[in-house]
Amino acid sequence: MVKASTLRAQWLGQQLREMRESAGLTLKDVGDYINRNASTVSRLESGVVAARVPDVLAYLDLCGIDDGRRRADLTTMAKDVWQKGWWDGFAADVVGSLIDWIWLESRAEEIYSFEVAVVPGLLQTRAYAEALIRMVDSDATEEQIGRYVEIRLARQRRLEGGSPVTVSVVIDEGALRRPVGGAEVMRAQLEHLCAAAEHGDVEVLVLPASAGAHPSPEGAFNIFRMPAPYPLAGCISTVAGNLVIEGAMADSVLRIYDRLRGMALRQKPTRTFLTELIKQLE
Repeated sequence: MVKASTLRAQWLGQQLREMRESAGLTLKDVGDYINRNASTVSRLESGVVAARVPDVLAYLDLCGIDDGRRRADLTTMAKDVWQKGWWDGFAADVVGSLIDWIWLESRAEEIYSFEVAVVPGLLQTRAYAEALIRMVDSDATEEQIGRYVEIRLARQRRLEGGSPVTVSVVIDEGALRRPVGGAEVMRAQLEHLCAAAEHGDVEVLVLPASAGAHPSPEGAFNIFRMPAPYPLAGCISTVAGNLVIEGAMADSVLRIYDRLRGMALRQKPTRTFLTELIKQLE
């Protein structure tokens, strides 16, 4: 058994617990069947310990689940818990919530992002990302800064890979007028946004100051529409770290995104707006 504590392990554990309780079984009942003690079974269900495929199949058998789709879904989740990704090489550099965020990005079919202060990470240039990281983490060493930048850029490969993903971002005007790294860096960043907006699967919209008050004054967020069997999920950015949400709460935030998108400039006016900002920096 290996300690997990990832969002993937927690989701799987929740499914195992609900399945056991629906079958009227105790932790000891399951433990006796899979040759584990009740304490270990509890850790499996809380996601502290990662469940392996044989454990999940044993749960399904014991609970009398013979539905093919249900068995396939839980088997997929068990495999994902143990899936290794490029981000594992950076596990020592970032907090667990960012690893969860990166994994959600890697699997999402649709990504919705709202930013109030900075350009979304998936669309940042190297120079912009480095300047931003230097400001946010002023105590970081040069080596750490380099690692953080590489993580940011590695995330962007999601937009270039063969696995399809649709991205829609709404950026508050203030984030685009706030110079990060100086005029040259900011101009290159705005040009990069213009180029990204030409990508068929990426939508870039600007929320102008003239739109007035909006439904997310508290800050930025990302919503991820995941493939089955996963729920809608999201990450809300706070000064204390990233808050991961799912289900009904994620649905509520997605509705907020829809309202923000409705208030934003359409794609052609957004390109015109970005072009004007670029001219102001020349």
